[in-house]
Amino acid sequence: MKDKLIIFDTTLRDGEQSPGASMTRDEKVRIAKALERLKVDVIEAGFPAASPGDFESVQAVADTIKDSMVCGLARALDRDIDKAGEALKNANASRIHTFIATSPIHMQQKLHMEPEQVIEHAVRAVKRARQYTDNVEFSPEDAGRSEEDFLCRILEAVIDAGATTLNIPDTVGYSVPAQFGATIANLIEKIPNSDKAIFSVHCHNDLGLAVANSLAAVINGARQIECTINGLGERAGNASLEEVVMAVRTRQDYFPCVTGLDTREIVHCSKLVSSITGFPVQPNKAIVGANAFAHESGIHQDGVLKNPETYEIMQAEDVGWTANRMVLGKHSGRNAFKSRMTELGYEFHSESELNDAFFRFKQLADKKHDIFDEDLEALISEVTTPKEEDVIKLISLKAHTETGEVPQASVTLTIAGKEYNGSASGSGSVDASFKAIEGLVKTGADLELYSVNNITTGTDAQGEVTVRLDKAGRIVNGLGADTDIVIASAKAYVNAANKLLSKENKQHPQIADV
Repeated sequence: MKDKLIIFDTTLRDGEQSPGASMTRDEKVRIAKALERLKVDVIEAGFPAASPGDFESVQAVADTIKDSMVCGLARALDRDIDKAGEALKNANASRIHTFIATSPIHMQQKLHMEPEQVIEHAVRAVKRARQYTDNVEFSPEDAGRSEEDFLCRILEAVIDAGATTLNIPDTVGYSVPAQFGATIANLIEKIPNSDKAIFSVHCHNDLGLAVANSLAAVINGARQIECTINGLGERAGNASLEEVVMAVRTRQDYFPCVTGLDTREIVHCSKLVSSITGFPVQPNKAIVGANAFAHESGIHQDGVLKNPETYEIMQAEDVGWTANRMVLGKHSGRNAFKSRMTELGYEFHSESELNDAFFRFKQLADKKHDIFDEDLEALISEVTTPKEEDVIKLISLKAHTETGEVPQASVTLTIAGKEYNGSASGSGSVDASFKAIEGLVKTGADLELYSVNNITTGTDAQGEVTVRLDKAGRIVNGLGADTDIVIASAKAYVNAANKLLSKENKQHPQIADV
């Protein structure tokens, strides 16, 4: 029997630390449910002490998820541990993940602590966490640049204190596979009580080596990998869950372990995370990119037609790619629509939410003959946005462009229930529309990103637009979809503006008071 490789997903915690990727409580719960269907072993739901919003999100995930273990992150501080324990108290299975920095530069420049003080704080944190759960994980932050002998000392001490998982993070993405794998092997060999804990790794992708480093660690004894959907995360991101899982599954001749994931849910999770965070998946992204199983070369096409294994090492269906078309149309009823949405993993919290989604579906069916599952996933993202945040609503938009003339746009919005009209000119219809909207809402934000992706193929395809706004360091993403790209753009800008006006402003864990 091969060992079990535990998959620890931190999309909701480390993934959310990507600039602009903050999620609402309901969005976190939706992603957590998708991860549960994927059969992820551990879901790190957030950092409860970082902000009241994060606490509520972890609590909501803990209250909802039954099949996966729910984890909360905490610094090696009493109040952090207590907050995590309180947020997780209703979880069916819980874990507290506590950490403290162990590299010389972090201990000296950030913590201003001596090594013995760091060990004392780590042991105290683990013991306090054990008061809330018998499943405690400890991470020596910046382990990739820590001294190996000191790592052995602190890890031995926290195992004695009750830590059941030891996570070795390459916090700044500094490691390379051979060296990182050797570090894991050395720690397991040198620490006297290493057999009493599971070794884990958490690799960042600054050098593009996060997945390679993680897999090197597995070969050398690690039995948990911390990763995120689409490789989301701070800076260049984390190890990509889909790449890790499919590498282990595809190369069972090489890896001495297996995962328990239902890989057919991977593509759905990828699309859900992308739509909620506003971070598009690049077409050539491994496993979940649109071109991951596409063949254009004549030689490749000929080989695949004769035998798929000539150029495909995985089956597209195994990760959730299908040609499944939504066969409902404008004459379809609510029950058929609701049934298909349930099959796609979406649940409606109220009749009004279902009615809103069904109405939008009918509107789309009038515009677009063939409706695909991707169209529905884009549609549902709009419906499930919390309505209390919608201070601004787009009522109508009129854009005019003509060769040799300056493009014009006129827009009607309601702001806090009162109707306003505005117009502007610009270098194009989208630019004019944005200026007309900004002239009314006056966010004062800078436009950091404008991205357009087609959801399906064909000239009648919906366009999905991502807009990123930055106001005094607060970054938000807005998402909009429509068969008309100018309208989709206006929806995205309004969506982002609503988020800027939202009272929820998540505090970044790294700038929380120490």
